[in-house]
Amino acid sequence: MLLLGLTGGIGSGKSTVSSALAERGAVVIDADGVVRELQAPGGAVLAAMVEHFGDGILAADGALDRQAVANIVFTDAEQLKALNAIVHPAVGAEIDARIEAQRSLDNIVVLDIPLLVENKPYSPEGVIVVDTDPEIAVDRLVRFRGFSADDARARMARQATREERLAEADFVVPNDGTTEELVPYIEACWEWIKGLESAKQTADPDPATAS
Repeated sequence: MLLLGLTGGIGSGKSTVSSALAERGAVVIDADGVVRELQAPGGAVLAAMVEHFGDGILAADGALDRQAVANIVFTDAEQLKALNAIVHPAVGAEIDARIEAQRSLDNIVVLDIPLLVENKPYSPEGVIVVDTDPEIAVDRLVRFRGFSADDARARMARQATREERLAEADFVVPNDGTTEELVPYIEACWEWIKGLESAKQTADPDPATAS
């Protein structure tokens, strides 16, 4: 297994890069996807959130109203801390289990984690950063995801800075342009990944085939 980290600020296009790497053969462990699964109706995480925040965080169909949660936690540091205390341990345990399931397999595993730089919960063999000008990211969040500019900037302020992410990067995928302009950078990233995989296989050959 080759374990890599993928991160980027909100609005950077990280999910687009993640999907493209999956299409090329990577096994992607998506932290946000794990969160959504664990916060589904009937799950222990959602029950704990309702116990703490109340029924007001539920939509009419019983699903989590993520905007209602955001409205609470992004203006109250203590409430954000409480949310993290409920969600992070469960998410971490699930991600650990998925990594362990890949441990003995010959796969490229990409950990798609928004807060990889901030929390450093894992030790990947390489870190890929999707880099975007912050103002371009704000514009994308406003135009495509319905954020207000103030909300977008407030969320960005809670993440690592652009400079902090770049300082941790082993490979940078620039994404200030269109999806079409992103493709060559994704291709270059995949070539870099395949190079890491080849180097690892050379350094640590399969005992069953080594002479």
